[in-house]
Amino acid sequence: MTTVRSADGTTIAYSRAGQGPPLILVDGALCSRSFGPMPKLAEALAPHFTVYTYDRRGRGESGGTAPYAPDREVEDIEALAALAGETVYLHGTSSGAALALDAAGRIPAIGKLVVYEPPFIIDGTRPPMPDGFLARLDRLLADGRRGDVVKEFMRLVGTPAIFTAVMPITPVWPKLKAVAHTLPYDIAMLQDHQRGTAFAPGEWAGVKVPTLVAVGGKSPAWISNETRALADALPDATHRTLPGQNHMVKAQAIAPVLTEFFTPAD
Repeated sequence: MTTVRSADGTTIAYSRAGQGPPLILVDGALCSRSFGPMPKLAEALAPHFTVYTYDRRGRGESGGTAPYAPDREVEDIEALAALAGETVYLHGTSSGAALALDAAGRIPAIGKLVVYEPPFIIDGTRPPMPDGFLARLDRLLADGRRGDVVKEFMRLVGTPAIFTAVMPITPVWPKLKAVAHTLPYDIAMLQDHQRGTAFAPGEWAGVKVPTLVAVGGKSPAWISNETRALADALPDATHRTLPGQNHMVKAQAIAPVLTEFFTPAD
């Protein structure tokens, strides 16, 4: 296991593959280096970049020093960036995209950014996060009801009821329950942007790096709306739709987009 130490002393486990400019991949909720989309994406990108995947704090082989704050996760990326080189590229998906946006506004080493579908709710095309949702998850965790925490999260993100019902009998269920305690981390990071209200003027002014905001062509209207609004709100951003994709974007669909955007022009 290869690790780097974050600013608060937390050990962050990471993997490195490939060669070329450094690129850090940031997972969404419940995922890690060994579970989720990033291993396949890292493999697809390795011929072009030195790709860093890592376990976000509290997941996999990374530590989880209390108390949690979203700032600590930015510091985790900063520690990886310092390890990787003077200028790094950054890509995040879902809640990892929200984290990547925050990091890009605060870490000078980040040179370019691609975000895929940060789950912001900015209008009435989807119900907002219920009041007290984060507190409810905390209570369930305090009672040891890790499975119920995962189910509550699945309902929040719109997982069909049939899938939520059968998930506990699938092989993946123990992996999901193992990181249930990190779901409040994602909610703490997202809750201010899941109120159904538009972005505040100048809210993203600090994210000055060239940014690509991507969305799947099969994703629902609320995601399409918020990604376009985000691209408009960022100082230097473009918007791109990936035909045939949804929130679970496939590595073979997004890897060429990342390669094109992050490869310097001749």
